[in-house]
Amino acid sequence: MRLKSFALALTVPLALGACVQQPEKVQSSYVSPSTYAGRSCNQLMSERNEIVGRVNLLTNQQKKAATNDAVATGVALFLFWPAAFALAASDDNSTALASAKGHYDAVTAQMRKQGCRMPPEPVQTAAVQPDSPKRSWQ
Repeated sequence: MRLKSFALALTVPLALGACVQQPEKVQSSYVSPSTYAGRSCNQLMSERNEIVGRVNLLTNQQKKAATNDAVATGVALFLFWPAAFALAASDDNSTALASAKGHYDAVTAQMRKQGCRMPPEPVQTAAVQPDSPKRSWQ
């Protein structure tokens, strides 16, 4: 009984503190559109395409890390408490993903401000809130 209490006391804080966010839950950090001022529409489009590629890469890495984290949490909580130590090894890219999303928002805002031709955005599904626009990687 003591061992179970010890394992639970060790596992619960680790499980709660080490959870990797799903990429769709990561909010963009603020980046000023003026960061991209003075660039031509072609330069902005090129920058936007690079950012979308970076966001896609980070999103895939974050999904994988979140899935691995959820599996390790489940194993730690229900089967084998030493697996909780694997939670610390999860590769959380939420800060980099939030930054990339912020740069995407900033370059898009600058493109609109300059009247640049915008690429078509993906079709929104019913699951998306009307006040949260879809981005190229969603």
